[in-house]
Amino acid sequence: MRIAVYLPLLLSFLAPLGARPLSERCEPRLATWLLTTASLVLAAASTVSLTLLAVTGLLRIPLLASLGHWSAHTAQRDDPTEFSIALFAGVLLGTAVLASAHMLWQRARSLAAAALAAACMPTHDGLVVVEDEVPDAYAVPGLPGRIVVSTGMLHTLDDTEHDILLRHERTHLSGHHYLFVAFAQLGASANPLLRPLATAVTYTIERWADENAATATGDRARVARVVGKAALAAHHGPVRAPLPGAALGFLGRRNPLSAAGPIPRRVAALLAPPLRRHSGLAAATAAVIVTAALATADAASDFHHLLRAVGA
Repeated sequence: MRIAVYLPLLLSFLAPLGARPLSERCEPRLATWLLTTASLVLAAASTVSLTLLAVTGLLRIPLLASLGHWSAHTAQRDDPTEFSIALFAGVLLGTAVLASAHMLWQRARSLAAAALAAACMPTHDGLVVVEDEVPDAYAVPGLPGRIVVSTGMLHTLDDTEHDILLRHERTHLSGHHYLFVAFAQLGASANPLLRPLATAVTYTIERWADENAATATGDRARVARVVGKAALAAHHGPVRAPLPGAALGFLGRRNPLSAAGPIPRRVAALLAPPLRRHSGLAAATAAVIVTAALATADAASDFHHLLRAVGA
């Protein structure tokens, strides 16, 4: 475990540098998959690395080593990891485990509350209209999910623009975008260095839904006008209480991390030609994912050999 065990940690520092370029230059659906996968793999790899480093420190403690019939002297001789590094890794590992458990609990509660709310909403074809002067629209995951639109939003947009809005929200539900957000946030909880990846995912799912609406209508400029029009109306409206974190909103205000897809960036992307699958960025992201996985496997193999040596 001389180099491989540290490689996932190093990649966790470098990966966020590519989050924004990937989210802005790569086709949104592919970018969402790549960013989410990278967040999960790097979080898992870095957690395994911290675990291996922490355990090597435990092997150096004679009392603990004796419980596993290991030689503390052999462990200190054969493993180059400093005890201080192992101790620090143990602290980081404990923090990561607690943060991940808290995130999973909060997210499970949020999704359960959203599913219950969706089941209790009277609806026609999955659409729920609420009396609210604030222009708003969002998708609530459930079995099935619901699309909630305020009367303020309906009054802001015309009939054709209503279709664009509904297409956007239905993409959130059919694409299970709340799962991408949840998985990316899980990775960021386990490894805070990956927070930019989770933030990028909340942007790419909005772009994914925007592009789907543009494809369905065949008018990218009109979709861009709807996004800008709705955002401008909401900006001048009164402030309302936040919705459950499981909801994904047309205006990108449902993200518990930060603004999910700044409106000017989304409008600019819609006014430009559709993005293609950027092979260079996709290949680089895939290389990071594969490298982290291979490094973790190599570090685990080295640790296995270390256990055999200290147990001899």
